[in-house]
Amino acid sequence: MPISNPLNPNFLPSARVLVIALLMGASGAGAQDTGAAKGSIYSCVDGKGRRLTSDRPIVECLDREQRVLSGTGVVKRVVPPSYTAEERKRMEAERRLEEAARERVAEEKRRERALLTRYPNQEMHDKARAEALAQVEDVVAAVKKRANDLAKQRLEIDAEMEFYKSDISKAPSWLKRKVEDNLQQVDIQNRFLTDQAQERARLNARFDEELAKLRQLWAGK
Repeated sequence: MPISNPLNPNFLPSARVLVIALLMGASGAGAQDTGAAKGSIYSCVDGKGRRLTSDRPIVECLDREQRVLSGTGVVKRVVPPSYTAEERKRMEAERRLEEAARERVAEEKRRERALLTRYPNQEMHDKARAEALAQVEDVVAAVKKRANDLAKQRLEIDAEMEFYKSDISKAPSWLKRKVEDNLQQVDIQNRFLTDQAQERARLNARFDEELAKLRQLWAGK
């Protein structure tokens, strides 16, 4: 049986004394803070349903609330349960989850306010989408121009290679390097085009998501 439970018959006497001393210390401090007079009565119902009273914190009720009464029976304050280490760990984890949830809500609110500030109406949002897509199209146009230049260059290379078509191995190394470089550049331009197509799709998806959210915010506003 764990010795951390003061209700355990195997609980070490020294540990029991320490728990009671700590509770009495906390109780005394609370009494001083509230200006409570001496002679307070602790009252609780233990796990067996018994009503217990004492002039100090009740060991049998460490796991539940204890009411502190005045001499006339008026409740002056309530002492909360003394949680175990495992219980405190669980409560802290729950507190962190709740705090993270509040942070997510607050962040969403900040994002909504930023969206409304940036796009007060759909006209502004449509304009921003068009500008973003125009930048992609500029890159695509430059890539296609470079691809056309490479295609013309390849025609010139093929014309030079015509002399060695019967035995390509006899072509000079500088000409072979021109062929390899041209192929590599064409591959790079093709990858650029693929990347820009993905960027166009990403931008449209982002603006579509924003627009759906903004329509709700505009309606609420």
